[in-house]
Parts: sequence; C-alpha cells; structure tokens
Amino acid sequence: MPGTIIITGANGSLATPATELLLSKYPDYTLILTGRNPETIRTTKAAKNVSIRKLDLSDLSAVHEFATSIASEIQAGTLPPLASIICNAYYWNLRSAPETTTDGLERTFQINHIAHATLVLRLLGQFDREAGGRVVLFSSDAHWPGKNGLEKIPPAIPDDLTALVVPEQDEKADVMGRGFQLYANSKLAIVMWMYALNRHLEPDLALNKITAVAVNPGNLADSRALRVNTPVFLKIISFLIIRPFLFLLRRFSDPTMRTCTEAAADIVEFATNTARPGERGYYTLSHKDESSPDSLDQAKQDALWSKTIEWAGITGENTALKIEHLYVDNNPN
Repeated sequence: MPGTIIITGANGSLATPATELLLSKYPDYTLILTGRNPETIRTTKAAKNVSIRKLDLSDLSAVHEFATSIASEIQAGTLPPLASIICNAYYWNLRSAPETTTDGLERTFQINHIAHATLVLRLLGQFDREAGGRVVLFSSDAHWPGKNGLEKIPPAIPDDLTALVVPEQDEKADVMGRGFQLYANSKLAIVMWMYALNRHLEPDLALNKITAVAVNPGNLADSRALRVNTPVFLKIISFLIIRPFLFLLRRFSDPTMRTCTEAAADIVEFATNTARPGERGYYTLSHKDESSPDSLDQAKQDALWSKTIEWAGITGENTALKIEHLYVDNNPN
C-alpha cells in the first residue's frame, strides 16, 4: 500500500532520477525530498504529493526537530504512514583535514551515519504497522579493505569508538587518504549498524515488518561526488576518462561502474519493497551479497549500536523501539 517516502540529500546525483522514476512509475506514493539547501532540489514533474523540506544532517537537533514534525503530520493524518526512508545524503572531503559539526563530531561520520541513524530510529513508529516498510541505507565497496582504488588507509572500526567522531589531527597525514578513510569508515559503520538494526527489529512484533538493507549502488561515473571536495586530478579523470569510457571501464575494470540513473532504478525498487520484498541485508547493485569480514563482527556491531544510540540522543521516549533494544550488555565503551 503506498505511503510516504523520505529521501535525504534529494538534490544529489542519484536522488534526482530516483525521484523522477518514483513520480512516473509509482505516482501514488507521497514524496518528502530533503536537503540542507532545499532551494536546490528540483523535479521535472509538478505533483501535489511532493513536499520539499529543509534537513541539515550536520545538526542533530535539526534532525530531531524534523523527525518530530514528520511524526506529528503522520499522526494528524496529513501525511500517509511511512513506506520508506532512503538515506541518500552523503559527505566526504578529500581536500582538507577532518572537520567537525556544530555537535562537535567528525562531519563525514555524522552526516553519513549518525544523522541517518537518528532519523530512522526517531521515525520507526511512523511506518504502517500492517504493511511495514523499508529503510534503504547506502554503503560502498569502500567499506571492504582493498576494494576501492582511492583507498590509501584501510577502513577499520577501532576499539575506542570515540576515535570515529574525534579523529586525531595530523598535519603530516595524506589529506586525500585520510579523507577517504573517514568516508570508508562511515560506510563500514552503516553496514554494521544495518545488521544490528535488523536484529533489534525482527523480534519486535510492532516493528518486524520494517526491513533494512545496505546497498552498494556501484561506482557512479556521473556522480557529483567526483567533482565536490575532491582534488583537481580526480575531477580531470572523471571528465576525461571515467565518463567518456564508462562502457569499457565497466566491461574490463569495474563491473559495478554505472550511471546514477541505472543505480536509481534499483534503489526505487528496494524502497517500494518491489525488489526482494521483506528481505534484509547487504546488496551490491540489486544482488544479495556478502559484506566485508569486519562488518560481520557482531560484538563490534553491538558496540557501535549502543554508541550510536548515545551519539544520536535516542531514548525510550523518542523511539518506538522497546527499551531493551536500545542497549546491549557487551558494549565495551
């Protein structure tokens, strides 16, 4: 049954074709398109069931306020219950030292992981109880050490999880290598958190029809990620090699390389629960896949789960998850 689909980072590379496809193929859904600068969000189709909202993921208080507003509208009947949350927004910076947000947390990790976890946990109770729904999280081959050509420092979840949000400042560090590691760490955390989220949803009779997937959408040749906060040489490679020779690169180098429009088609099917209905887990493109060995460490998944709850400011009063699912006994931090 159609409901409301929230898309974060709706002015992004993949979000635009995803929005257009939802409007044309699944017009009965209500879309909430969000972004830090909502005036940059555009759609080619004017529709009454599309709402453009401001949502700044670098400010956790703004995420909580947004979630409270959405919940109020659903409870008042002015919005249909949620069908999906597409956590599309991302951030990376390959050009300068680690940055912090107004919350005092490392910017890449907060935007990519903590803010989306906050949004999802706050809104779990607003999904249709009978139909359930989907949480679509975005990962990357970057979460698996050695799989992405931009990697210089392998991703890893440290024993002291605070290091994820308060990274060491090293003036001698390779800026691009460190920046990409921060991005890869966030993608690894997303996969680990997805497993933990599903583990807490499944036994909850009120929420177990909500399924979470973490999708590696492929290396997107026309993504603006290759042009924003990146070194000049990467922009040149994107313009002169990756985009013009996509067909050859996909065939002989990276079979996951494709366009944002191609990736959007898969994401829309996941979000509408058309692809792999009721299934959970990690996917590459639209295919069920195995995530990295590090991501399958359940003790670290549980530790990250509890720490994310703390960072996000989630309590028994602001999420529909039962209190016993908010904390785990083997959290070493």
